[in-house]
Amino acid sequence: MLIHPDPLRRAECPRCMRPVSTCICELAPVVPTSVDLLILQHPLEVHNPKGTARLLHMSVPGSSLVTGEVFGDAVLEPLLFGDERKSVLLYPAEEGEAAAVSASELQLSDVRLVLLDGTWRKTRKMLAVNPLLAALPRLSLKDTPAAGYGSLRRAHAEHQLSTIEAAAYALAELDPHFDKDPLLGAFERLVDMQSEFFQR
Repeated sequence: MLIHPDPLRRAECPRCMRPVSTCICELAPVVPTSVDLLILQHPLEVHNPKGTARLLHMSVPGSSLVTGEVFGDAVLEPLLFGDERKSVLLYPAEEGEAAAVSASELQLSDVRLVLLDGTWRKTRKMLAVNPLLAALPRLSLKDTPAAGYGSLRRAHAEHQLSTIEAAAYALAELDPHFDKDPLLGAFERLVDMQSEFFQR
């Protein structure tokens, strides 16, 4: 049976999963690092035009991007503990929650940096329904600039950076040879592109 494509559906780039007219593949730099990067993305963020997880994933060779809200131990255990690396969650550690660690305590080639991609409300839910994630030691960012979304999105607190910004600052803390500027530059170009699109 011949199935005709839906003429009302815009063509989608298979790599960045955005409409071809707003493809962001050209924005992605290549920024290798010895730190293993695991991005867990909330399903509602997959097609968010302001989302940066896909751009981050395309930019960091060897990174992993997994979508879900409730993963289950059978999925998380191999992702978090499938090798000798130590998984560390990039997330603020509040009193009474998981133990906090500093970048100086970690060996960069032995670290898996885990990021949650979603609003703060969504990521708190992801932690609540995934005990293995909630129990991970946490790395918190300090003294970072304000989020660079401009008028596209308003952060409710200083530490509420985009996923790609948070990763850039964290990888720079963990890896002394990591240059965060290409990732931050890609984010700036994405913001400019989205701003121009919304002004049309």
